[in-house]
Amino acid sequence: MDKPVVPLTYEQLDHWVESLQPALIAEEFDLVVGILRGGAPLALMVSHATGAGVAFLRYDRTTREVRWDSTLPLPEPGSKVLLCEDIAGRGHTLVDCIAFLSEHGLVVRTLTGAYDDLSRLRPDYSIDASGYFALFPWERQAYTDRYRADWIRDGDGDGTRMADDHEYAVYAIDLDGVLLPDIPVARYDEDLVAALAERDELVPFERLPGIDLKRTRAIITGRPEIDRERTLAWLGRHGFGHLELIMRTPDEHDDTAAAVAAHKAAAAIRSGVTHFIESDPVQAILIAQSAPLLRVIWWNAQARTGTLIGASAWS
Repeated sequence: MDKPVVPLTYEQLDHWVESLQPALIAEEFDLVVGILRGGAPLALMVSHATGAGVAFLRYDRTTREVRWDSTLPLPEPGSKVLLCEDIAGRGHTLVDCIAFLSEHGLVVRTLTGAYDDLSRLRPDYSIDASGYFALFPWERQAYTDRYRADWIRDGDGDGTRMADDHEYAVYAIDLDGVLLPDIPVARYDEDLVAALAERDELVPFERLPGIDLKRTRAIITGRPEIDRERTLAWLGRHGFGHLELIMRTPDEHDDTAAAVAAHKAAAAIRSGVTHFIESDPVQAILIAQSAPLLRVIWWNAQARTGTLIGASAWS
């Protein structure tokens, strides 16, 4: 991605649709039509906001075939519909779907989650993402290398098909508090050498988070780079040496909670992971704020429970 990414969460999209409610109600749409699958969440939001019924189109971007995919019948000619899609892109999806509905005599208005400088057309309702790459919550797996590779091959028409979304899940995990117990900060302040030696002798928790280690790409830790050699030695002794180790560079991020969380969030995005497991609840909140589409799980090793964290600014 050459453009900076602007993540759009379900909550942000819901608030945006809510802000459009008076205008959308005034349009008196007979039906809201979502293009499967990206347009479906927005179509449902609009349906709830306006009271209009909802139906769907299915589009094959290889053949450019449009099909009515709903138990509801096509509206009568002259009916006014709102066509919903996630992005007004440079492809033909919106153009072809508008043509399909227009050929059936419908009056078509359009709503997309975003448009940018490459969009083939500008929708009637949309968020201006010019100069940015808009990323939607149902596309969080687009960060992963495998997803992008499959997307390119799928578009090449070589018969490769995209896998189910959950197949692209990739994890990164915190180290202290997830794989092994945390040493209290006061212990480091009292005697750093002794605390580090104590940490080196710790053994992994008997029970770790229930994730597939084959899907785990990296360990992202707040430990400073100076600890790399001894940390790699511990990981190797306990069977975790195959995982990439990403450590904090103190010149870029100090040891405050906010800075450590910023380091972890940035590293998770660079690593192309979809899920991050964090042991500290405060850092989990800060990471979730910094990376809104990353699935952040606070792992409580004592209770052996994971909590999915969502956080957005409130004023």
